[in-house]
Amino acid sequence: MRNALLVAQREFAENAKTKGFWIGIFLFPVIILAGIKVPQFLEEKAVPTRAFVLVDESAEFGEVVDVAMERAHNRRVMESLSKYAQKHAKSSEVATDGAAAGIDLEAIPADIESMIKEMVDSNPEAIDAFIQSGGLTFALEQMSGYLKEDAPDFEEPKRKYRRVELTGELTIPKGMPFADVVDSLRPALTGSGLEVSGAEDGLFALALIPTDILAHLKRPGVASMMAMSGDYRGIEYWSTNLADTSLRDTIRRAVDGEVRRREYIARNVDSKTVHEIEHTSAPFSSLDPSKDEGEEVVSMADTIRQWAPAGFVYLLWIALMSTVQMLLNNTVEEKSNRIIEVLLSSVTPWELMWGKLIGIAGIGLTMLSAWLLSLVSILAYFSGPEAMIATQIYDVIKDGGLMPLFMIYFFAGYMLYAGIFLAIGSICSTLKEAQNFMGPVMIIMMVPIFTMAFIPRDPNGTLATVLSWVPLYTPFVMMNRAAADPPMFEMVGTSVVLFVSIIGTLWLSGKIFKTAILRTGQPPKLRQLWSWLRG
Repeated sequence: MRNALLVAQREFAENAKTKGFWIGIFLFPVIILAGIKVPQFLEEKAVPTRAFVLVDESAEFGEVVDVAMERAHNRRVMESLSKYAQKHAKSSEVATDGAAAGIDLEAIPADIESMIKEMVDSNPEAIDAFIQSGGLTFALEQMSGYLKEDAPDFEEPKRKYRRVELTGELTIPKGMPFADVVDSLRPALTGSGLEVSGAEDGLFALALIPTDILAHLKRPGVASMMAMSGDYRGIEYWSTNLADTSLRDTIRRAVDGEVRRREYIARNVDSKTVHEIEHTSAPFSSLDPSKDEGEEVVSMADTIRQWAPAGFVYLLWIALMSTVQMLLNNTVEEKSNRIIEVLLSSVTPWELMWGKLIGIAGIGLTMLSAWLLSLVSILAYFSGPEAMIATQIYDVIKDGGLMPLFMIYFFAGYMLYAGIFLAIGSICSTLKEAQNFMGPVMIIMMVPIFTMAFIPRDPNGTLATVLSWVPLYTPFVMMNRAAADPPMFEMVGTSVVLFVSIIGTLWLSGKIFKTAILRTGQPPKLRQLWSWLRG
């Protein structure tokens, strides 16, 4: 055992001294920071204000679209202003125990986001009131007394879209066929050189509303659908960007809203009454029968607990892939460089194998510890409502007992897959040969990733139960089912099967390792491997 520990110490030191190991250690927090900040930066700074042209031949909807665009921008202003006020308000401080003051995820309903969205969508008057009261200028004046003295100036979000008018040679005469309008602006839409005044970054979209649009409204019924099956396109939206549909959807909602308003008037229906009726609903609560009496309401913390294991599964997969890949590369490299022969002159094959397993396990543990520590440090560094919620999320994960379970399944998964990869490394003389054997193993290891998002939705279903009893998948699937409290029989039974599989895999791997580690030339055939295992 002493020789095995010496080999483990050497294996750990050799890998810990490599640049790649430390790059991976320091790159993880950078990736986390980038994942938080880069999308926010791209949304706020990198995307320019996109210009679009609206040709309204009906002369009925141009102003409606302009009002809708203004509402959409002021809605983003209100959301940014709310975050700014929470972050820099005098009362937004962190409690001494590190918890976020005034934020309790246990008291927040799980469907709070949909509730807020429904509340905002059902009360467009709130946005109109914000605009009519003076908008951003008035709001900043009102909250100035509640902000910290060193609060930075509020930065108004850029407008996502801006309507531009066509002037000069590009002016569209009234009644000009839409085909000719599109042909004249196609170079600007495709970036082929035509410049439009006010669209310095190119023309993003063109919307065309025909004169007779009100005569071709889509109404419920089969006859209406048959009438719309012809060549009539209705409102035409032209853009080469097929991914960003927010402008198209805003124009569509604005026009549809105005059409319905006119329908109400034509049919002598009070639109306000209809609006109130459409947004009248029955109270609805999500309850968990497994919780204590009086605490059955499903909270945001419960939702986080349900989905947190999926994040740990992904982290487990990345950690296992990194460590076993390192073990494989080291074994093949030392074998091809004849270093194995020097080592075997002092230790037995079993001691060498166990030394490698223990040494790389230490590397994996160091890597995981650094990742978790960097994650906690990032949460502690940032201030503001987002970081407070993130800190609460971490507390929910920590108190849920997922950390110890994660470490247990990491070691179990590592020992299982390390035995497989160590055997592959011992029979291969080059990395190219090893990659041929790794293909099937990689396909097997992709199954937990494919099922990672499905299992939390049905944690005790047939798929989750069956995969739990497959040793290669047990660490991933049982980690993913942790929040659902799987039956004790399955917890114990799968653990026993996994433990027996680890022993069997390492025993078989040791037999292959002992025979093949000094072997050179072509990898053995399956029949020869079978004879080694039998011997």
